[in-house]
Amino acid sequence: MKKIIAILSIAAVFLTSCGGDKKEPIKAEPAITVKVSEISSNENNQFVTASGKIEAENSANLSTRMMGYVTKVQVKVGQKVTAGQTLVSINNTDLQAKKAQVDASILQATAGYNNAKKDYERFVNLFKQQSASQKELDDMTARYEMAKAGLEGAKQMRNEVVAQFNYSNITAPFSGVVTNTFVKEGDMANPGMPLVSIEGASKLQVTAMVSENDITTIQKGMQVQVLVKSSNEKLTGKVSEVSSSATNTGGQYLVKINLDKTNPSVLSGMFVNVQFPIENKVQTTASNAILIPESALVHDGQLRGVYTIGTGNTAILRWLRTGKTFGNQVEVLSGLSAKEQYIVSAEGKLYNGVKVIPSPTLPKGKGE
Repeated sequence: MKKIIAILSIAAVFLTSCGGDKKEPIKAEPAITVKVSEISSNENNQFVTASGKIEAENSANLSTRMMGYVTKVQVKVGQKVTAGQTLVSINNTDLQAKKAQVDASILQATAGYNNAKKDYERFVNLFKQQSASQKELDDMTARYEMAKAGLEGAKQMRNEVVAQFNYSNITAPFSGVVTNTFVKEGDMANPGMPLVSIEGASKLQVTAMVSENDITTIQKGMQVQVLVKSSNEKLTGKVSEVSSSATNTGGQYLVKINLDKTNPSVLSGMFVNVQFPIENKVQTTASNAILIPESALVHDGQLRGVYTIGTGNTAILRWLRTGKTFGNQVEVLSGLSAKEQYIVSAEGKLYNGVKVIPSPTLPKGKGE
């Protein structure tokens, strides 16, 4: 009986000690302070935009019209070259042998020509003195003309061989920068095969594709603004060419812009947005578009979204369907409604459901 009482006492003490433990309360994460802004509408827009790419105004892929082994590549990618500088040398042993043969034929033809000329002049004098017949003079004249033609043919053959030498030493057609080399020493060069590509470093231009809705408002000589996507650098330029056909460009019209002054950081191949100014009376296709700053977007692969303010001041990620880019703003086609607020920036990491403290609403259209 005493043992049973002792066991019950121990169990009571154990239950009392367990019931006395209190769980630690879960600490709520602090709310994140965020800046919000209303959607801006692109009313009274004064420009249309088009995506484009920077390229050199002068560019060339250099090749040869002869077959032979590459003996030396005398330049490297990124090297600056001047007009007439040798870039690639191709083995020309066969050309040298052919040139020697042509030179020998020229000597032979020259000797025959000189001899025929002397005979012709002598027979002309004999004919005047009535010491030679008309038949003899005609034969000598024909011999002289044949010798003259043979010499001229030999000289033209030499010109052909000399021209071939120009294709064994590939030179720069203009001053610029080597952008690529396609061969190395020992490779076999074939006619038409690109060996070196070169771009002029002095002038850059932009090629942009413009839709049919906007092409009629773009004129040659129009001043435009160009925004470099990688650095947000703003450039100026002038429209130099406007294509009048979209047959071979998938319904888009090609427009070329000559850039004004550029910095060394602006390189060929960079992508840009071109802003074409339009007169006030012209309504653009982007009128009344919903725009938000590109910096407010959230990217997940091909998806684009933005954080909005949900019930109870929580951040809600909203996926969007976007359209054109206007400078540093992006057109929203669907996913947000007019006058709806979105988060521009936050003082912490945003995720779905996190508590936020919105700061006073920024002025409309100033959400950067």
